[in-house]
Amino acid sequence: MIHLRRPKFRNTKNTGQYRTGTFYRFRKQLPLQLMVLPGILFIIVFCYIPMFGNIIAFKDYSITGGILNSPWAGFKYFSQVFSDEDFYLAMKNTIGMSSVKFLFTFIIPIFFATMLNEIPFIRFKKFVQTGSYLPHFLSYVVVATIWMVFLDPKGLVNSLLMGTGVVKSPVEFLAEPKLFWWIGTFIDCWKETGWNAIIYIAAIAGISPEQYEAAIVDGAGRLKRIRYITLPSIKNTVVVLLILNIGDLLNGGPAGSNFDQSFLLGNVFNRSTSYVIQNYIVNIGLNQMRYSFSTAVSCILSVLSLILFVVANYGSKKVADSSIF
Repeated sequence: MIHLRRPKFRNTKNTGQYRTGTFYRFRKQLPLQLMVLPGILFIIVFCYIPMFGNIIAFKDYSITGGILNSPWAGFKYFSQVFSDEDFYLAMKNTIGMSSVKFLFTFIIPIFFATMLNEIPFIRFKKFVQTGSYLPHFLSYVVVATIWMVFLDPKGLVNSLLMGTGVVKSPVEFLAEPKLFWWIGTFIDCWKETGWNAIIYIAAIAGISPEQYEAAIVDGAGRLKRIRYITLPSIKNTVVVLLILNIGDLLNGGPAGSNFDQSFLLGNVFNRSTSYVIQNYIVNIGLNQMRYSFSTAVSCILSVLSLILFVVANYGSKKVADSSIF
């Protein structure tokens, strides 16, 4: 007698789940995951582990005792921060300077990238684009030195203003507190516009040329193509960068740190507008060696930045229906 063995069928349903599951995709992407691993380790070692040191804001920290052996102080240093007049001066200048710089250093790169996209001459376009990047690679020490020479009473700017009859006597630009925010904004726009425009240029390059060709056939002019094709196509990129830059607003936003300008261009004459929170932290922490106090200020700054980031993300989700998370 011949016995027929019943064939065994595999559970295709479970197999399908297995092949589309997270573990299967991770195995399939293993080489790519390993490439990301060094970056993750870098962030953990240099960004997350050092955050442990923030506990000294709640301790009477001393170098000899170390972080773990220093006695707890509770919120003593936070109360000292909020009772210090220099803290409020530094915060006022930080918010004011960052807001003015943010308004211009965020909008101008979008405008620059859009205008650069409209240049029909490829060589001239590449020349302008490359030239706009160069100031970014200059150290701020060099940039500050250049503009200190230009803004000197006997410098190039005053010579041009007096030569054209705009002013009758030299202007002490760096001694005028009311001019400091605008000078800093202008310098940052000159230095960072080309660099900040790179991501917008890349986003514009991804727009299909067929959309522009169809718009030209329909009779759309250059401004209408910008309004109805270019700007809507890069909206998500703009929104993401807007959220990130608002979160970094108290540190300087898209133009970089406020500390560079405050430290290099600030002086006793313009201190009322040039003294920012980063300078305050350095003076308290390094010059006076009040490490717990300066760490408390940094924690306050971090919490405010986080609040700005979350609020910006929530507002973007409600208004533009686009957000980071």
